[in-house]
Amino acid sequence: MPAHTKVAPLHAVDGDADITQDFIEKLPKTDLHVHLDGSVRISTLIDLAREYHVELPSYTEEGLRETVFKDRYRNLSEYLQGFAYTGAVLQSELALERVGYELAVDNQLEGVRYLEVRFAPQLHVHEHMNAVMVLKAVNRGLKRAKDEFNRRPGVRDGTEPRFEYGIIVCAMRMFRSNFSEYYRTLIEAHRYAPDKDVYKMASTELARAAIIARDEYDLPVVGFDLAGEESGYPAGDHVDAFTFAHKRFLKKTVHAGEAYGPESIFQAITDLHADRIGHGTYLLDPEAISDPEITDRQSYVDQLGQYIADRRITLEVCLTSNLQTNPHMSSLEEHSFRKLRQHRLSTTICTDNRTVSNTTVTRELLLAVKHLGLDRHDLKSIIVYGFKRSFMPGTYLEKRAYVRQVIDYYEAIERQFFPDEGPA
Repeated sequence: MPAHTKVAPLHAVDGDADITQDFIEKLPKTDLHVHLDGSVRISTLIDLAREYHVELPSYTEEGLRETVFKDRYRNLSEYLQGFAYTGAVLQSELALERVGYELAVDNQLEGVRYLEVRFAPQLHVHEHMNAVMVLKAVNRGLKRAKDEFNRRPGVRDGTEPRFEYGIIVCAMRMFRSNFSEYYRTLIEAHRYAPDKDVYKMASTELARAAIIARDEYDLPVVGFDLAGEESGYPAGDHVDAFTFAHKRFLKKTVHAGEAYGPESIFQAITDLHADRIGHGTYLLDPEAISDPEITDRQSYVDQLGQYIADRRITLEVCLTSNLQTNPHMSSLEEHSFRKLRQHRLSTTICTDNRTVSNTTVTRELLLAVKHLGLDRHDLKSIIVYGFKRSFMPGTYLEKRAYVRQVIDYYEAIERQFFPDEGPA
């Protein structure tokens, strides 16, 4: 793991004791749900804050861990506090390029071979930088890290899988004027329009920018996302943007079921054509339904779960983040992940925010092993599904060949650690 990453020790509950941190670190892995602005190195945040005169509550990593980036938060509002600081320093192309590069490197150091970085470009747009410029800057950093990694001898000769990445562009369900200069200008220009119309304008404009970045500038923009508070801000406000993306073959993932009920997930997969779901924590929880028109709640979640399972719509599960943003969830043993697996739903384990949640992909997988009963077969299934259900740029045949190489490499690592056993 990167030297700057400090995570709390884990204590086994009912997992496979043979699955060690060393084993997981060496396995090829993905992270399909990680936010750029939630994964800034704390040392970099301090550097950039000094350079751009952004005031922080502390200028040491220990101080920021005590005041901002904690192991546990009281509520979602406290969890989001750190984004105000990271967003404030990510207002230049150089800062965005640096953070993109470092995020890729941090993932490479723990064995991640495919990464999908998501962020909301409009949080960084201002008079001197438009959305395409934001995307170009982040891509420069990611590409530099990719090129450096793929020049390694083992990768060049095909012994090891290369490092690849894609960019997911995030629209916001809602925003306020203090989110960024772009949002402030938009709100002021349409101060008499209904809020939902302003949200719609922003997401539609962003969808157009994502397609321009992909088609005119050949950037690896692989998906379109909707993030932000679910309750009171329905996905339906953003149908135009997602229809625009859908008609241009841009894949879709939607934050849904993170802090709201199954009906939010239903809207994501129907109105927004979601190929994957970010979180999906409450997918199978009938008590989380708030729509009074749904009278048979158990039947509703049963049918929704069956629909998602049949279509292999993958859930991007973020264990630590869910524990931190749901105060009523006292331990990971209460997380719905075990139930999702029992229903044979397609799941992959992600970090969400490496810095804000103080985690890594390795740690998240080890948490699932130690606290949610994963064995080697489960672990392999989850990791491989991350590659299979990725939005990886390139052709379908290229992706198939890459996934095959990943599986072969995975099984070679298994033989090193379990020489007397066959592949999981």
